[in-house]
Amino acid sequence: MANAKLTMTIDCGSAVSPWEGYLNEHRDQHLNELLDLLRIPSISSLSDHRPHVREAAEWVEARMQAAGIESVRVMPTGGQPVVYGDWLHAPGKP
Repeated sequence: MANAKLTMTIDCGSAVSPWEGYLNEHRDQHLNELLDLLRIPSISSLSDHRPHVREAAEWVEARMQAAGIESVRVMPTGGQPVVYGDWLHAPGKP
């Protein structure tokens, strides 16, 4: 018995959840979209980039709308704009 081997097989196919599968299948698309956002020179501490900060906020707004969020808007503030969005359709939630 000292030389006995134990072999174990684990089926990992069911270990991946549906959302993990989706993310894996669409990885390149999501990465390219993120890179598009990062290419916008939205350095909020530099006043020369103020229009770019607005452009980045509008980019986020458009992606939120594309994701199906109905109430989305870029809101001005005393400084840089913020993006607000809500989705109030979760069953059984306030």
